[in-house]
Amino acid sequence: MFEILFEIPLLDYIRNNFVELLDHAGTFAFALSGIRLAAEKEFDWFGAYVVGLVTAIGGGTIRDLLLDATPFWMLNSSYLIVTAVALLSFVSLKKFIFRLNNTLFLFDAIGLGLFVVVGIEKTLIANYPFWVAIIMGTITGSVGGLIRDVLINETPLILRRDIYAVACIIGGLVFALCDWLKIDHALASIISASTVILIRLVVTKYKIQLPTVKHGDIKINR
Repeated sequence: MFEILFEIPLLDYIRNNFVELLDHAGTFAFALSGIRLAAEKEFDWFGAYVVGLVTAIGGGTIRDLLLDATPFWMLNSSYLIVTAVALLSFVSLKKFIFRLNNTLFLFDAIGLGLFVVVGIEKTLIANYPFWVAIIMGTITGSVGGLIRDVLINETPLILRRDIYAVACIIGGLVFALCDWLKIDHALASIISASTVILIRLVVTKYKIQLPTVKHGDIKINR
């Protein structure tokens, strides 16, 4: 049934360009999360653009460098344009966006899920094994947000008790399971991204956190 749907020209185009479309959608979502956070810190337009751009391309840049590839945004200026569109969208709709509760979290969760899939897909295309792809997917999804938080002087989400990078790893394992079950890659990508987003929604709603490492009653001399 899923294969038949892609015989429709538009859906066939989506299938053939699926990773690129996910990449741009994730870029927009992550850029918007960075721009919104920059707005809370009262950055100017240029500062907000820089924060949004770094959020969007940071993880993918580290991924490409580790894979010995040219960073993706240096080969295609559309990522810079998508970030500019995100900035203009925020400026035009900022009152509406600020009225929505948890919009920063929502954009971040969407970007996280999409970028995990993009990182996995690009690593597999480069002929690396699945365990490497899961690591690269986690880096693609989480490092941009880490750099964003450092730039705006916030404790990075990945270093808090929030289930963040772990959600990326679980999403990667779900992708691997779908691949093992011979599920179509486009559908596997949707399932994997949805898993990451759903985990972030659930753990945030119910305040589920990872246990912390404590030294107990041990006295530490400095």
